[in-house]
Amino acid sequence: MRTILVALCLTARVCTAFGQELYINTEPASNMAARSLGIRIENQGFFKPDFKNRTTLEAMFGASGKLMLHGAAYVSDFYQSQQRFEGASFYAKYRFLSVDDVQKHFRAAVFGKVASSRNPYMMQELALEGDNSGVQSGLVFTQLLHKFALSASGSYLRGLNSANDYGRITGAKEALAYTLSAGYLLFPKAYKSYDQVNVNLYAELLGKSNPGYGQSYLDVAPGLQFIFNSVCRLDFSYRAPLYNNMLRNSANMYLLRFEYNFFEL
Repeated sequence: MRTILVALCLTARVCTAFGQELYINTEPASNMAARSLGIRIENQGFFKPDFKNRTTLEAMFGASGKLMLHGAAYVSDFYQSQQRFEGASFYAKYRFLSVDDVQKHFRAAVFGKVASSRNPYMMQELALEGDNSGVQSGLVFTQLLHKFALSASGSYLRGLNSANDYGRITGAKEALAYTLSAGYLLFPKAYKSYDQVNVNLYAELLGKSNPGYGQSYLDVAPGLQFIFNSVCRLDFSYRAPLYNNMLRNSANMYLLRFEYNFFEL
């Protein structure tokens, strides 16, 4: 009984009370509960000039209250006519600052990512979600204020040649990425049970620049999220350019994701 109660408290803390921090296109500075495991399956794609899509299988582990680890594998038809395995990535985030108060808190974290891809170099955007091999590091800051949460991040990317005869990077080898995400808890208005469905509304700004090349973009990505039984979530999002002069796959892209969390492993 004690284990069940602890698990329920952890579940409520991560998926219910702070649900508006579970951004769809970005990661907050907050972490999932220690010794918990999350599994995601995600599909992203675009419809023009032809329909193309990518499926991602991702596992997340709360190594401790401060350290969170992700591993992901990617399959897509972005660079060929049929679906194929295209690469994998590993992500780590360490929360180094927490300032807590009643119904509000501030978090700061440092993160890093390494990715390997077998795709050719065809786009101007350096993207580590299956498109390119490379490394990324950055900082993220998240502020929760009752039902509203705001998060911002900045990071540096370094592209590496991919395992492909045409994988050598001939354009920008470096990029700067920046995000601003807002989340608001729409429902429930008041918590009565862990079985209540959470509904969160998101608006995110996603940008990237290639220094020295005059290539950049800024997208807006509204999204809607449902959290069921405090352990699983369903995400919908669509990103559209506010400004763009970069050749890339990510413009005008939808995102659909399902995630399930296991607590107190």
